[in-house]
Amino acid sequence: MSELANASPTIQEPRDVFTPQVLYPHVGTVWFVGQRHNVTWDTSNAPVNITNKIGRILLRQGGLTTPIILADGFSILLGKIEVTVPWVLDGDDYQVNLFGDSGDFSDFFTIQGST
Repeated sequence: MSELANASPTIQEPRDVFTPQVLYPHVGTVWFVGQRHNVTWDTSNAPVNITNKIGRILLRQGGLTTPIILADGFSILLGKIEVTVPWVLDGDDYQVNLFGDSGDFSDFFTIQGST
């Protein structure tokens, strides 16, 4: 117990939440199953101390995030990452969900080519 009483507090650097705007895909974008595209986001206002710099991109449909991982394990500071369009049903209600230390959604876009 005396060890705990003598322990000095650990000082941590303050961390900031980074919420970059997804630039692509955007309204009017059409992806076709099997194509490769660069998902892009704005890194111009990235804080120095980001809470989580490791990115993940998930696919959303109809306002719900699916378990489909488009990319994982990349630096959120890259500003872009190439993804392959998965086989999904045709629709115009898709979004990408960019995760670092927050979840940022793209505009709605279309995926075609499943039929």
